[in-house]
Amino acid sequence: MAISLSVVLLLAIVLVVLIRGGSLKGGPAVVAVLFGFFLASTGMADDIQRFLDSITQTIGAIKF
Repeated sequence: MAISLSVVLLLAIVLVVLIRGGSLKGGPAVVAVLFGFFLASTGMADDIQRFLDSITQTIGAIKF
């Protein structure tokens, strides 16, 4: 839960920076948010979550 909340917060910050920087207009940003919202309610949501979890575990396993 904490990782997914962190990812959501990070993506929200990136979205705000892109909008304020002029790289992304408001309309496409709304479409992107709605796409993510509706994608989360499909059957692909579990696969996407597993993929993101595996990436997170891989990054966590890297020792510096």
